[in-house]
Amino acid sequence: MNYFFINSLQKRAQVNHLEFKSALINKCIEILEKNSTISREAMDEAQQSANEYGMPKDRYDSFRAQILRKKDLFAEQFQKCQDDILVYRKIDLNVNYEKVVFGAIVITTHHKLFIATGLGKVNFENEDYFVISPRTPLFQTIKNLSKGDLFEFNQGKSKILELF
Repeated sequence: MNYFFINSLQKRAQVNHLEFKSALINKCIEILEKNSTISREAMDEAQQSANEYGMPKDRYDSFRAQILRKKDLFAEQFQKCQDDILVYRKIDLNVNYEKVVFGAIVITTHHKLFIATGLGKVNFENEDYFVISPRTPLFQTIKNLSKGDLFEFNQGKSKILELF
């Protein structure tokens, strides 16, 4: 084959990978923004309930304190979503990954993975992608592996078919 033809095919594949990764990142951000909105609404609702209840009736009345703890939990969820959105926006789309690291999309014989934050299963373009954190045992198993490498996880063997 002609060198220029092969080089052209490689560049086209890189552009497709960039577009794909960009769209997947946007899907993850969309999910996080939805979760963020839900958390914010629940937090506001809990605060409103605490305000309506008023001050504790006596020193053994813990109902208002429970509502405020609930509000604080929703506030933590809201903040985590906001932090994760920032992480996705910082992923460099111009990097062509040779090894499994943060920001890579990894296609194995058993799973399609996106190494970012612990978002879980995301249905994207009619396929399930597992968006996992670098803190997960699976990532620790495949960390720094390359395309074509074999690995064993949960007593099953897999191969990295594609990496970008």
